[in-house]
Amino acid sequence: MRAAAEINLAAIGSNVLRLKAAAGDSELLAVVKADGYGHGMVPSARAARAAGAQYLGVALPEEAIAVRESGDGGPLMAWLYAPEDDLAECVERRVELSVASLDQLQQVVAAAVKVGQRAPIHLKVDTGLGRSGAMPDQWPSLVDAARGRQDRGVVEIVGVWSHLAAADEPESGTTRRQIEQFHAALDAVAEAGVEPRLRHLANSAGTLVHPDARFDMVRCGIAVYGLSPGPAVGTSASLGLIPAMRVTARVALVKRVPGGHGVSYGHRYRTRRSTQLALIPVGYADGVPRSGSGRIPLSIQGVRYSVSGTVAMDQIVVDVGDAKVRAGDDVQLFGPGSHGEPTADEWATACGTINYEIVTRLGPRLPRRHLGGAA
Repeated sequence: MRAAAEINLAAIGSNVLRLKAAAGDSELLAVVKADGYGHGMVPSARAARAAGAQYLGVALPEEAIAVRESGDGGPLMAWLYAPEDDLAECVERRVELSVASLDQLQQVVAAAVKVGQRAPIHLKVDTGLGRSGAMPDQWPSLVDAARGRQDRGVVEIVGVWSHLAAADEPESGTTRRQIEQFHAALDAVAEAGVEPRLRHLANSAGTLVHPDARFDMVRCGIAVYGLSPGPAVGTSASLGLIPAMRVTARVALVKRVPGGHGVSYGHRYRTRRSTQLALIPVGYADGVPRSGSGRIPLSIQGVRYSVSGTVAMDQIVVDVGDAKVRAGDDVQLFGPGSHGEPTADEWATACGTINYEIVTRLGPRLPRRHLGGAA
């Protein structure tokens, strides 16, 4: 096979168990949006459920429907939709929807009326992230309106939630301020006579390093896949997490070129002497960031190299010197690091980004092979 991403489902299960232990009495929502952070949404969802995740979370309605069509009937939450989206199928399939404004409430109410079924909702308050969520001055109106619809049997307020902005920076005061804002929002909910079953604020970093952010449920995304939510939180190993993805390829061609030979677009790399160039058939169409040109690390037959020159759409080139590299040799692009191969964190550093982007940007022509569990 030209290249593939191998997904260790047992690692996902192990990570869920680790996060459940960190969450204590709180329920765990495993986030499987964006095709399971590039790991495959349905296999990842099944692995997380099998390990005890009480909830699954996705961003989009179509992701929620895909989870339902895979046979999953457990608690499932979706939180991002456009004004023109028809949410009727989500309501019909008992997908719990986030509501962050009066307009969104009316949109969900319309879907509930359409199917003749009560819609389960989670009211969202903006505690400081500045994305979705009702602002504090709008919050009482949203809560009152939702309570009125609940009294009429149109919606069921299952949860109240918000999202952390800087939980991966443990020394920042932002998380403390957001927790305080969330408590104030919960007080307003109680004053309105609403008693949601779930209050949830913590993401992966919040779950691991902010015990007072856990409440009734935590929502874990990147940590489910074994990656650290940020350097200040710790490494995967120090957090007890196992990276679930390994991306491999094969050398397609090896040739000798003279010194001074330009390599790839723009000749940003030139050979210093007579050397061998190894061609690897993956590029930015497969998810190898062009921003990592000349810096992305990889391993060929256990020896580390860096990409030489510009990452192209379909291929990268590596100057391997006089090493005995042959067409067909195994290439480890990144993985858990347990055998000396580069990690997604190292790729992120080389590309000036975060590990989230490295794993989620892998393209559809890179097959996912799921190992170590039922897919």
